[in-house]
Amino acid sequence: MSAFIAADGLPCIRQLLLIIGALVMARSCAMTFNRLADARYDIHNPRTSYRIQLQGLIGKTNLWFFTISCSLLFIVFAGMLNRLCLFISPLALLIIFGYSYTKRFTNLSHLVLGLSLALSPIGAWIGITGEVAIAPFILALAVLLWTAGFDIIYACQDLQHDIKSGLHSIPRKLGIKNSLILSSVLHFLMVIVLFIFMYFAKLNFVYFGGVCFVGIMLIYEHSLIKPHDLSKISLAFFTVNGIISMILMAVTLVDIFIFY
Repeated sequence: MSAFIAADGLPCIRQLLLIIGALVMARSCAMTFNRLADARYDIHNPRTSYRIQLQGLIGKTNLWFFTISCSLLFIVFAGMLNRLCLFISPLALLIIFGYSYTKRFTNLSHLVLGLSLALSPIGAWIGITGEVAIAPFILALAVLLWTAGFDIIYACQDLQHDIKSGLHSIPRKLGIKNSLILSSVLHFLMVIVLFIFMYFAKLNFVYFGGVCFVGIMLIYEHSLIKPHDLSKISLAFFTVNGIISMILMAVTLVDIFIFY
């Protein structure tokens, strides 16, 4: 979304491929580093213990090689976009790697995860224009609120493990019921920010309709989860949010190509 809006239409294919490449590399090294950093916690969590078995099969040396390789490729792709992207790429890596340690000392790890993903629209915008603007930061705020909201929902299933392991989280701090309420508030604010983004990105009624659909899907997402019944978390976390992301991207592109 950010790349297409910044380009006022279709970005240069080279830029688009580099942005996608940087995104894939950042996501890959972040996920692998998280597995390595959390290994001593994951092994005691029934939901994540399989990750340690996979690490044993792959080997830590190979995982570290993969993580470092993806990190270097991320910096290379960023540098091939422009100089500003190159300069800020280490900061992006610092944030996404730092997230893996936040549950050890703060309940706000969900917001840090949101910040990690929120860097994407900012980076994509700079990758296209080579400049900083307000619009991508507003979209980044929406991503932060959205991610923090659904990560709080996801973290509810790890409440007992977090208590036993001494890890911090919103569900541990507030309890499941209040955590779900906070998640709803964050998602409500996300929709508001998406409407505000419409003004700064100069989008029109197609995008407006898409945001309304996002709001409906978020209501559905929260209807699936009850404090006493977390059995539909996977449906809410993966399926519904996947639909939201694809629909929002699609309506934004349609809006851009109709009105730009």
